Amino acid sequence: MGETEQRPTAGSRLGAQENAGISTLEHGQKPPMTPPGKLVSIKIQMLDDTQETFDVPQRAPGKVLHDAVCNHLNLVEGDYFGLEFPDHKKMMVWLDLLKPVMKQIRRPKHVVVKFVVKFFPPDHAQLQEELTRYLFALQVKQDLAQGRLTCNDTSTALLISHIVQSEIGDFDETIDREHLAKNKYIPQQEALEDKIMEFHRSHMGQTPAESDFQLLEIARRLEMYGIRLHPAKDREGTKINLAVANTGILVFQGHTKINAFNWAKVRKLSFKRKRFLIKLRPDVNSSFQDTLEFLMASRDFCKSFWKICVEHHAFFRLFEEPKPKPKPVLFSRGSSFRFSGRTQKQVLDYVKEGGHKKVQFERKHSKIHSIRSLTAQPSEQHTEVPKQSSSFAYGDDNDAAAVQSCRQGKELKASTEDTGQHKSPSLKKSPKEGRKMDGAVVSTVEEEEEAAKDRMQQNRPQSQQPSTGSLTGSPHLSELSINSQGGPSVANMSLSPNLSPDAKQSSPLISPLLNDPSCIRTDDEEEVKRKRFPTEKAYFIAKEVATTERTYLKDLEVITSWFQSAVSKEDCMPETLKNLIFSNFEPLHKFHTGFLKEIEQRLALWEGRSNAHIKGDYQRIGDVMLKNIQSMKQLTIHLWKHNEILMELENGIKNSRKLETFCRDFELQKVCYLPLNTFLLRPLHRLMHYKQIMERLCKHYPPSHVDFRDSRAALAEISEMVAQLHGNMIKMENFQKLHELKKDLIGIDNLVIPGREFIRLGSLSKLSGKGLQQRMFFLFNDILLYTSRGLTASNQFKVHGHLPLYGMTIEESEEEWGVPHCLTLRGQHQSIVVAASTRAEMDKWTEDIQMAIDLAEKSSGPAPELLASSPPDNKSPDETTVDQESEDDLSASRTSLERQSPHRGNTTVHVCWHRNTSVSMIDFSIAVENQLSGNLLRKFKNSNGWQKLWVVFTNFCMFFYKSHQDNHPLASLPLLGYSLTIPSESENIHKDYVFKLHFKSHVYYFRAESEYTFERWMEVIRSATSSASRTRALSHKEPHAY
Repeated sequence: MGETEQRPTAGSRLGAQENAGISTLEHGQKPPMTPPGKLVSIKIQMLDDTQETFDVPQRAPGKVLHDAVCNHLNLVEGDYFGLEFPDHKKMMVWLDLLKPVMKQIRRPKHVVVKFVVKFFPPDHAQLQEELTRYLFALQVKQDLAQGRLTCNDTSTALLISHIVQSEIGDFDETIDREHLAKNKYIPQQEALEDKIMEFHRSHMGQTPAESDFQLLEIARRLEMYGIRLHPAKDREGTKINLAVANTGILVFQGHTKINAFNWAKVRKLSFKRKRFLIKLRPDVNSSFQDTLEFLMASRDFCKSFWKICVEHHAFFRLFEEPKPKPKPVLFSRGSSFRFSGRTQKQVLDYVKEGGHKKVQFERKHSKIHSIRSLTAQPSEQHTEVPKQSSSFAYGDDNDAAAVQSCRQGKELKASTEDTGQHKSPSLKKSPKEGRKMDGAVVSTVEEEEEAAKDRMQQNRPQSQQPSTGSLTGSPHLSELSINSQGGPSVANMSLSPNLSPDAKQSSPLISPLLNDPSCIRTDDEEEVKRKRFPTEKAYFIAKEVATTERTYLKDLEVITSWFQSAVSKEDCMPETLKNLIFSNFEPLHKFHTGFLKEIEQRLALWEGRSNAHIKGDYQRIGDVMLKNIQSMKQLTIHLWKHNEILMELENGIKNSRKLETFCRDFELQKVCYLPLNTFLLRPLHRLMHYKQIMERLCKHYPPSHVDFRDSRAALAEISEMVAQLHGNMIKMENFQKLHELKKDLIGIDNLVIPGREFIRLGSLSKLSGKGLQQRMFFLFNDILLYTSRGLTASNQFKVHGHLPLYGMTIEESEEEWGVPHCLTLRGQHQSIVVAASTRAEMDKWTEDIQMAIDLAEKSSGPAPELLASSPPDNKSPDETTVDQESEDDLSASRTSLERQSPHRGNTTVHVCWHRNTSVSMIDFSIAVENQLSGNLLRKFKNSNGWQKLWVVFTNFCMFFYKSHQDNHPLASLPLLGYSLTIPSESENIHKDYVFKLHFKSHVYYFRAESEYTFERWMEVIRSATSSASRTRALSHKEPHAY
């Protein structure tokens, strides 16, 4: 709805195509009817100080104008913004989205409507789009200039330094002085110029997107962030100011906050003439009266503030838009005003579910031409090792390209032609981004699903050309990786403009999983092949030995081949540690290479590829297993060394920064698809798999079977080995998990101490002064940590606080706080209120926390001081809902963020964060037992053919390979939060042995080759999609301590 004249619009200025905007409506919801009639021109002032004119019908509601502005900007998260204008009394008011525009703006020719931020969320991490964060940063810049955002000189200089960094790039004293002379960000800026330049010098290499993030990180801690003061008087006639925020209603005296009324404590808001009334919930501990009264300048002022309060409460506290009140039959009483639009929860859900397209944009004030990833670029010293921040990476092969992870819930179309890729005219590559990088490129199955949909819409004759892919990131998830097998040249790559601090960027999709015709098997081919092979259950049990042995051998090669090769090129590991690791792993690799060969030879005979099967001598596997398990006993001496290997490697990492960096960089390589220390535990885990396989085989065979005796003897031998090593393995698993968690956390040094046991980790909402905020909780047998995720290159979680379990009590408090699935944890020095996503999650946490409290009570006493880089938390229990951060923490926070290093973002911790769930140590132990490999046929919901893939299931995740010979996975699918079912008749999957995985709008079908393999896949996947009960698992889990 822009002007008919051909002039630059807001959308074209930001580099977007016309009419490509995204409505702020929900799926399936129709836009408001646009009444016919005469068009009226409305002037809108944008946050970058430009003006645009929009033509709307005279009788059009305010939502039509608001949507037109958002569409012009291609703004997905437009619900955070509003339109503000001066009414006939020169009082600034918000445009009502339900009322006709012309009934609100009486003289549109003489009025300029401002497009500004209306709702400021408690944490800018909730803003998913870079464009949204950019507009918020412009709002902060505007508030600074107008004196609305007040703070001390240090914070002011720090804020301006980030604005300068985003506008002119890296520090140059001459350019800085010229820029500051021409641009006045605050009155009396001259006195702070030296301090601004001093801060700017420390931002070297920071991209505009990073600068926006850091600017909002600092601004959100300021007391006046997002605050608009409304003059009033209290009952005594004292002049005060009222304001409304995401947390509730605030009371200021001057610019100092003197009181706050959280939404949870407010029962009713009303106004009567000039009096604004707040009715509070009864509280025996409060000195406040039941109803508070404030006097404002006029009835119009009072009603305007009341409306703003109603809208803030609805936006931040409700799950969905409130329903309109029924019209009274005779008389109306009170205002009919209600909040209109999506609530914050609806906006977050919409964005996370990927209901929109990515768009490119350019910054009006920025002189930096390149738009880079928000995460750090690969360092000069380690360009051969991919960092999580790399926008794309390349492998050595040229047969196909791979897919990289797209930011969560977003989509970008990347077009490829015979001559190469189109490069956006608004985007230019920086020299840093032009380097070739060899390493892990990330993709998810969700991306391939969207690409399959796009591919189906293309013309068949064009199928020989590289596919055009539409990438969709996992809902709630910054995923692990798919590794590149080649790709287009650096010169032709087009960078993604939507920079996400908590997810890696997308690259054009030309996946071997999707484009190689050999991946697609026809049903006839599969049926013919199936008929050639044996159908008895024993054969498929033997085949499981072979398929899982192939994966195990590849895991051993990660240590004996890839890791050893990398270590030999770097002088970072002591010779004693090298000898300890490789002298114990090489004999295992050699033995299992021969073992796999024997199994495959036996399967070839069993399948009838020679005449031996006629005699029936080779239709068994027990004799091969018995022979090799007996030989394996001689390798037990190496298995006992694994505990020492794990501890020595971790000690070496702790004592050597060089070794720590080397191991971290190795973990980012494509072959290391799991944490490095997980591979060190694989030999012990493999013994358990042998035991389970032999138990199934013995259960299947009748005692008279020719293979029963050997199978039972093999089971006895392997059970003896497992019993000897089980205690050692339990100890190592806890030790490994503590060290793995240590890498995911910052602000803590002594996480791994003797006696500490990990119990559960997961996402909970913590009630603070800013409302309910998502936090990641880590429960141990002596302490409970709560953290938040920083949107930085490190992908780590910052520790906010901790509660010793000694002396803690736990109680349900849904009625007290009015929050579903709510718990109050009362420690000796601090209490917190948390809420789980579901009743089942709350029960799991309650059970585990109570068990941990009991363990702590039985111990010798309180846990030692834990946090190394965070200040102690000395809050009293009465300050339960107050969780504010002061300006004094700004510098410390900034330097700690700068110190962070690239870190993999695909761990179980991150999956739990994005899918709002939790995992216990018992779940991890069960996952160790439930590992599986083999071929599966996969089909997307909207695709026709089945793709044959080699699939490895481990660590709650499915990893997809083109074949079992591949060294690294092409894609991955974390299964936490997914549902496992069998397709219904209406889904028209007329095949045997098919199971279905679905999470929100993502649906995948997998087809197994036999009833046995189908049941096995269902069994192991169910272990990842549904947590085990503690009573079931504790029966075989020994208490342990490191």
